[in-house]
Amino acid sequence: MKETTPAAMPPCFDRWCKRFDDVWRHQAQKREFRNYIGGLLGESEGKNLSQMADNAVGVTYHRLHHFLTEAPWNAQQVNERRLLVMNQCSPTRISRGFTLIVDDSGHRKSGNFTAGVGRQYIGEIGKTDNGIVVVTTHLYDGKKSLPLDIELSQHASSLAEGKKDIEFQKKPELGLALIDRSMNRGYRPGIVLIDAGYGNNTTFLLELEKRKLKYIGGLAKNRKVIIEIGISQREEIRLDKLAESLSPKDFTPVQINLDKLKTVWVAPVEVELSQLEGKRTIAIVMNASTFDQASDVDYFITNVESTKATADWIVTTYSQRNWVEVFYREAKGWLGLSEYQVRDYRSLIRHFMLVFCAYTFILWHTLTGGLRRRWASKPLNTFTEALEAFRTAMSFRFMEWLNHNRDVFFAHKAALGFVWA
Repeated sequence: MKETTPAAMPPCFDRWCKRFDDVWRHQAQKREFRNYIGGLLGESEGKNLSQMADNAVGVTYHRLHHFLTEAPWNAQQVNERRLLVMNQCSPTRISRGFTLIVDDSGHRKSGNFTAGVGRQYIGEIGKTDNGIVVVTTHLYDGKKSLPLDIELSQHASSLAEGKKDIEFQKKPELGLALIDRSMNRGYRPGIVLIDAGYGNNTTFLLELEKRKLKYIGGLAKNRKVIIEIGISQREEIRLDKLAESLSPKDFTPVQINLDKLKTVWVAPVEVELSQLEGKRTIAIVMNASTFDQASDVDYFITNVESTKATADWIVTTYSQRNWVEVFYREAKGWLGLSEYQVRDYRSLIRHFMLVFCAYTFILWHTLTGGLRRRWASKPLNTFTEALEAFRTAMSFRFMEWLNHNRDVFFAHKAALGFVWA
């Protein structure tokens, strides 16, 4: 059920929130942190301030709004504590050599008063529209998928001086800053995965190599590479023309399992690229055994040594990037990442960070087994299943509370203009 109350949250919720208590300056901040996270985890149809307050007995809109917009706290400090909490427990600890995924995600936003808003490509709708875009870094280590950092990509039109504004940064610049933030914590990834929006940026690749990081990145089909065509002979050619020139025997079939099992055909080729010293391995990945039959062709680049960068390794490793798409789907669909009633930069970042906290709460309790032991009679294999187990706990505790506090609930409904009878 959508109604809840802070007085009836499951004990595991308060125990977890106490790990953040010394981050807050005032008791009111501790209270509203719990109220906001509880609202995100609850069953409200919307995750904006109004609906979360209306559906929680004892929670008020103005207190939540003050906490999000005016109260003195630092979102980055909260995020550092969130990651520290994950690192303090063996099942949730951040492993060495993890995969770091850099990506961006957007959502529609009307008007022009919200920080960062502008006409730009919005991935979830597949076209340019008025909206907000965020850049994130994400961890995957074979056992867990965890968001690390997030930054708002501020469109030039949203800034006073446009592209000359001191706050303006392109998405690859934001991505590098987030990578550095992870590395400054001591989190050094084994591989960095990026799409073509970053892989086509030679400066971005050079910066990764300067940091001695290995990567697999997407490339555009019109990207030109230099290949050897004979003894002392080299040719510059577009990637799509290179793919077309290869014979079927150059491709290796590889099976990958994302939402379902599928076969792709992969041809790794050693090439040179302008501004990059030495050779790199590029991979041409098709959904058919020949270029003419293929309706989907992707191109990738990696600086991993050619002996390791086999067809199977490139496709299997890059498929881990799907985990960031799963996260966006869950964070937007279940936790309200793109739902907020604020406009300024600081409040937006705070909302995003609190969504990260709500997501991490479910992940932490899934990995440590607490939800499975107390609130489920089946394995909790997905985020959605674990969230449903926690919501079951919230509903049960609320019904018990309601049996002893009907008058309080009647008054709550009356304040909203409804009669509970």
